[in-house]
Amino acid sequence: MPCRRTSRPGRRLHKRFAAWERVGASQRLFDALRDRVRLAEGRVAAPSAAVMDSQSVCAAATVGKATRGWDGGKKVAGRKRHIVVDTIGLLVTVLVTPASTQDRVAARSLLRRLRDTVGGRVSPVWADGGYTGPLIDWARKTLCLAVEIVQRPQVPYFTVLPKRWVVERSLARITGHRRCVRDYERLPHHHEAMVRWSMIRITSRRLTQHQ
Repeated sequence: MPCRRTSRPGRRLHKRFAAWERVGASQRLFDALRDRVRLAEGRVAAPSAAVMDSQSVCAAATVGKATRGWDGGKKVAGRKRHIVVDTIGLLVTVLVTPASTQDRVAARSLLRRLRDTVGGRVSPVWADGGYTGPLIDWARKTLCLAVEIVQRPQVPYFTVLPKRWVVERSLARITGHRRCVRDYERLPHHHEAMVRWSMIRITSRRLTQHQ
């Protein structure tokens, strides 16, 4: 009699992961942790200002051609994760697109997610020069959001940019997690979940420092 084929543990784990994401579990968990950290640091739970940026990451073979692209500026073939963080570097929302998507194009969906997550309290949203153009007027008229561009000074040496360093630090911390070094997920929203889970770990450790 042939042996019954059992499912691998990894397959069962992914099935549970997908089920959690269908009901928005990681977003709700992270929102609760972010609020607790902000309260522990003497701030109100809902952020009143934010910073956005993007990061292109190489895609593994598991990523389908339809959801990957080529970022000519960074010379990266894969996907791009766009994030918004509050002023202490905690994630507010994330969007994953093909790497070929321009920042100012993806920002419209990203800012809509920001508004859906925290309401109309957040303004301004700081960003780099890649978000210049019609986006600023669109955000003001459509979402009542003030997008302010932090320009890089024309100096021949490295300098920390006001506001922008916060989101750049958050992107570096996300990349420090093995699952986020590359994009291994077949579906873009599953990589968004991996970004949230990495920030859940970061935020949980930050929260224990206040206890």
